[in-house]
Amino acid sequence: MSKEMRTYDLVVIGGGPAGIVGASVATDSHKSVALVDDHHELGGAGVNTGTVPSKTLRETALALSGLKTRDLCGVDLSLRREATVADFLGHEQHVRAGFNAMIASRLQYHKTDIYCGVASFVDPHTVRLCDAKSRIAGEMQPVHEGETLVYGKSILIATGSSPARPTTFPFGSAEIYDSDTILELDRLPKTLAVVGAGVVGSEYGCTFAALGTQVHIVDGRDSLLPFLDGEVSRALVTGMERHGIIFHWKEEVLACNAAPAGVTLKLSSGPLLTVDAVLVAAGRKSNTDTLSLAVAGVQTGERGLIPVDEYLRTNVPHIYAAGDVIGFPALASTSMEQARRAVRYALGLKVPEFSHLLPNGIYTIPEVSMVGETEESLQKHGVEYIVGRAR
Repeated sequence: MSKEMRTYDLVVIGGGPAGIVGASVATDSHKSVALVDDHHELGGAGVNTGTVPSKTLRETALALSGLKTRDLCGVDLSLRREATVADFLGHEQHVRAGFNAMIASRLQYHKTDIYCGVASFVDPHTVRLCDAKSRIAGEMQPVHEGETLVYGKSILIATGSSPARPTTFPFGSAEIYDSDTILELDRLPKTLAVVGAGVVGSEYGCTFAALGTQVHIVDGRDSLLPFLDGEVSRALVTGMERHGIIFHWKEEVLACNAAPAGVTLKLSSGPLLTVDAVLVAAGRKSNTDTLSLAVAGVQTGERGLIPVDEYLRTNVPHIYAAGDVIGFPALASTSMEQARRAVRYALGLKVPEFSHLLPNGIYTIPEVSMVGETEESLQKHGVEYIVGRAR
């Protein structure tokens, strides 16, 4: 391609749930839209590395754990050989491929121009696409022949997030995984250490325990999922311990040594923990490293998070952001709603009058339920809440 620039009403960077919904809102309003993603398979982490694969493995694990509880006389339900994770994910590939095809078809039907490449800002309105191999994170390079430039009157950043990788752990070594790579395990480990007792760590810990793995969960706090009601959290711990999961509370991993005989973790209280594999679930960081946001004048915060106002607008008036890239609550459902509202604001469309789904916005909470968020958690994240039913 030449360096000829194409102009759009909206350029969306990121092909996950937020980006797809944002693009659809704009095309439904007869606006020209370009969607940019660095993968040919659209759907983001939810479809390709996170929700769909992990839930497939979880449902398989639940089925297997259910079989183990059946006392059928004379029937052997045990696995005949050492199983791989791939054995449990055969169906997942078909499900994921179906999602990818459906998303691409939907965007094409709405006449969205789809570009595959690594996006970076050339100026506040212009985005450059280049091959992932030729892009160096954080460095601005001249525009070369063969690279594509797109100009957006408005821009939506919806690049999502990736697992954080603390330097304590030698990622790239055998048997050290994060939530994006854990499903690449060659064999189901007999023992697994999960570093981090958050949502991801708890889910994978329970999944592998159901598959027969001895699971150790290491966390620097003294409670599981502290944003939950305390009684619920304690009940979960009791249930997980009943299924053989061992918790190491108030422990930090000071060192990690990967060797052919196993992975050894040195814990802050002194003991060594040796396991077959380690899953590091130490939170996530926004995917903003390659965007050259400074060139566009967009400010970022801790772990690459992009601050936005109540209109999902960054400090640059025509650049908006939605989804995991802006932080809490970082759920697919809220990400899609954020993108829907951001695009409506950006294009001057009517916005429904109900509460904002933002860290610094307002939640309207039904009288009968806190919708999974405790008062303490909402206050911690600076969210104002109103008990009552929205009209």
